[in-house]
Amino acid sequence: MSRTVTRLADGRELIYFDEGPAAAPRPPDTRPLPPSRPSVELRHDVLHDEWVTVTTHRNTRTFLPDAAACPLCPSRDGRRSEIPADDYDVVVFENRFPSFAASPEAASPETRPSPVDGEPLFARRPGDGRCEVVCFSSDHTASLGSLPPRRIRTVIEAWADRTAELSALPGVQQVFCFENRGEEIGVTLHHPHGQIYAYPFVPPRSRQVLASLERAAGRDLFGEVLAAERRAGTRIVVDGEHWTAFVPAAARWPVQLHLYPRRHVAGFPGLDEDERAELAELYPALLRACDAYYDDDAPLPYVAGWHQAPRGAHDTYRLHLQLFSIRRAPGRLKFLAGSESGMAAWINDVAPEQVAERLREVVHKDG
Repeated sequence: MSRTVTRLADGRELIYFDEGPAAAPRPPDTRPLPPSRPSVELRHDVLHDEWVTVTTHRNTRTFLPDAAACPLCPSRDGRRSEIPADDYDVVVFENRFPSFAASPEAASPETRPSPVDGEPLFARRPGDGRCEVVCFSSDHTASLGSLPPRRIRTVIEAWADRTAELSALPGVQQVFCFENRGEEIGVTLHHPHGQIYAYPFVPPRSRQVLASLERAAGRDLFGEVLAAERRAGTRIVVDGEHWTAFVPAAARWPVQLHLYPRRHVAGFPGLDEDERAELAELYPALLRACDAYYDDDAPLPYVAGWHQAPRGAHDTYRLHLQLFSIRRAPGRLKFLAGSESGMAAWINDVAPEQVAERLREVVHKDG
């Protein structure tokens, strides 16, 4: 694999990941774009002790364009997109409408917050961090699950590269690689792509896990969960040499799947050759199984998030995938209504064992 770094017309970074030697010099971005100056602010919710991101510029982001106007397709036939080249394997670039971006102050977690409306109780600070887009293929009609293992391996290498680089940025606390798939989830671009968020704080979900790890007093809680699921066996979907896929015993969603490495690895950069090779085969097979789950020929809407260790937690926090779908039956969605949205108290209408049984059936049929 080769890696080529360039800049877009407004100064954002773009990186080509090629399967083999680097292609001929890539054409420059000639679009008349003004310099990128996103406005991002963090505000502290004192009752929940959480940071909320305010990004007014994102309300104008591109929304479900026609395929001919897709900004993630290669630049061809006189039409200029976010990717200047006329073809590519995998591309990563800074999001034009980011949720986090470096501010002139280059704030760190130690930066003193300023008050909102002069009230010290309502603290705010710049939303320093970075958001990147990962284009999995130049084929607009493809999906991550439809790509061959070689391409999935290139995506894994891109995730590892970006995790290492973004984790080294001042103030970044956690790097999160994820894919939103399907209009039901809220996708605004149909082209096969994912995103990477470099958070300037530890997000609430990770803080909860870190609190559980602290209460475990040195125990390998991730390892214990994996061992217990493997002993039970009823929710295991695939048990490979280096990875295990299972439906968690306390699944929240009507379709939910976790994927753990068998050994403790903090993030993508720590995966060895054998783990990366098996993941490149296993991951698309699991995605295809999810698409076949309902037998209705409708691609499953999902969020697939790769959780990596926050800063300072590499010895206790394990890399793992959490994939879930809001589709609870063909043509029906699970809405996060009163209990889930109002109280964060989850109610699942589907037994995890039932989900695992169906996923085992379809993944083995595909294999």
